[in-house]
Amino acid sequence: MDHPKLAAIAVVLHDDAVLLVRRKNEPDANLWGFPGGHVDFGETAKAAAARELFEETEVIAEPLEYLTNLDIIVRDQAGAVTFHYLLVAVLCRYKSGTPCAHDDVHEAVWVDCSTVFQKTLPMSGDVDMILQAALDRRCQREGG
Repeated sequence: MDHPKLAAIAVVLHDDAVLLVRRKNEPDANLWGFPGGHVDFGETAKAAAARELFEETEVIAEPLEYLTNLDIIVRDQAGAVTFHYLLVAVLCRYKSGTPCAHDDVHEAVWVDCSTVFQKTLPMSGDVDMILQAALDRRCQREGG
């Protein structure tokens, strides 16, 4: 890979839980994180987040707004870049569906937000920071 790849992740809140998946593939194989994947040519990051969410979990959600961007650069022991992604975190409003793992995830489940902050699951980097941003935005949207 000689250039960064654009990817989108869907941050979906439902009551006091957030939808997380356990990834099959590197980077972050077997770690818990948000559903997501590559943005296709001509596709918006919001549309990609909703599409990847459905492909990986069968959950349908409406993409609302961008939360943040993350530079994910993984190097091997010699220092060579093995993965380089720009991840766009998209806050999505849950519409329907029961999480069911598909595509490149082992599991897809609703996880209580407090579990994320207690860090009792092996998680990808910044999951807690992104979740906090999503909770803050939801509070702002609901006027609280």
